[in-house]
Amino acid sequence: MESRNNRHVGNRYSGPRKPKEDNLEMIFGLRPIIEAMLAGKVLEKVFLQKTARNPTVDELLDLAKKADVPVATVPVEKLNKLTRKNHQGAVAFISAITYSPLEEIVTSIFEKGKNPLLLILDRVTDVRNFGSIARNAECLGVDAIVIPSRGGAQINADAIKTSAGALHLVPVCREPNLKDTVDYLKNSGIQIVACTEKTDQNLIDNKVDMVGPTAIVMGSEEDGISPEYLKRADARLRIPLMGQIGSLNVSVATGIILYEAMSQRLREENAAS
Repeated sequence: MESRNNRHVGNRYSGPRKPKEDNLEMIFGLRPIIEAMLAGKVLEKVFLQKTARNPTVDELLDLAKKADVPVATVPVEKLNKLTRKNHQGAVAFISAITYSPLEEIVTSIFEKGKNPLLLILDRVTDVRNFGSIARNAECLGVDAIVIPSRGGAQINADAIKTSAGALHLVPVCREPNLKDTVDYLKNSGIQIVACTEKTDQNLIDNKVDMVGPTAIVMGSEEDGISPEYLKRADARLRIPLMGQIGSLNVSVATGIILYEAMSQRLREENAAS
């Protein structure tokens, strides 16, 4: 397992209004949002009025698609709640972090002769859970966190605070299609390990080797990992529970399985030295 100082690849990242759901810097108006994307600003999400359709809207949608920025079409009432100013049918939020390209990260890790440890989050929606998971990931050697463009937690000030700043240290990759992403990782020689209750394979049995290139998948708070990702997993692991409650908080479960992966890698490193 590589040292704490050199295990990350890619960049380290280092008012505004406070809408109820975002705590992110807001921009509004079709042209200001377009100019922000053209200037390289990373947008967390765009809200577009349902009835809006003209060449400027088409330009905005095209740019958002190229940048993998989620766009939600909403009633004008939603936009009016976000701002009382002349929004022209479009409101966007600037991301609190800069997202990293997954392929570049994976390539860089392999070129350095290291085994990637990636964390894939399937529809983890609670902001504080996400922040806690990011903190676990940074402390336990994760090279990058992979999230979907849609259906995941908003990375806002609350998430960054809960992460204790880890979201400025661990690269986050926002992927438009997690299914394609999982297939890409498998084709790159990275095993997919699903942490799920839907298996008899116990984590403490130590039968799954996570020293090699590994991506661990954690599921949503509501219904766990999607079936399409479960069937693609090379291994499924269950965390044994002794109490009457049938499941753990996803951030706690993430910490447990990442600790097991780190322990295996440390044992391998110590045995080789």
